[in-house]
Amino acid sequence: MAQNATIYKVELSISDMDRHYYETHKLTVAKHPSETDERLMVRIIAFALNAHENLEMTKGLSTDDEPDIWQKSLSGELDVWVALGLPSEKVIRQSCSKARKVVVYPYGGKTAEVWWDKNKNSVLRFDNLHVMNLSEKDTAELAKLASRAMKVQINIQEGDAMVSVGDSIVYVTPLKWKTAA
Repeated sequence: MAQNATIYKVELSISDMDRHYYETHKLTVAKHPSETDERLMVRIIAFALNAHENLEMTKGLSTDDEPDIWQKSLSGELDVWVALGLPSEKVIRQSCSKARKVVVYPYGGKTAEVWWDKNKNSVLRFDNLHVMNLSEKDTAELAKLASRAMKVQINIQEGDAMVSVGDSIVYVTPLKWKTAA
């Protein structure tokens, strides 16, 4: 019998001083049975870093043809495609042809660095691609904050994020491996 997703209720308050975006989102996040707390929290930080009123969590790991997070225009076109982890060059190429902006958040320390070394030459040509690495230390600390009902406050300034849940605070500094042209 297949395991069901675990539902997380997240009240996400975002104060993004870089983009002047200040909003609270009430999210219902389905955690796939094979998903770790680390990946769940990476999804939440990626959501905050790309926050927009039309940004949505997708089915994620359950489907191959959808990103983890996307933003569609009012006419249904893909404006933003957000992928987590280490997608193949083929997936990045297809994503870049589908969306106006693609953001990939690799994480996992040395594994992510090896992935980037292997793929960077073939993906640098995509003008709409951003690659933002999250350090293994940062994502491990984020994982410790995960709980089924969370009130998360994320303050973003100069690209850095301060994530607080209750009395715990984690500082996340995404490393820009590639920005759009």
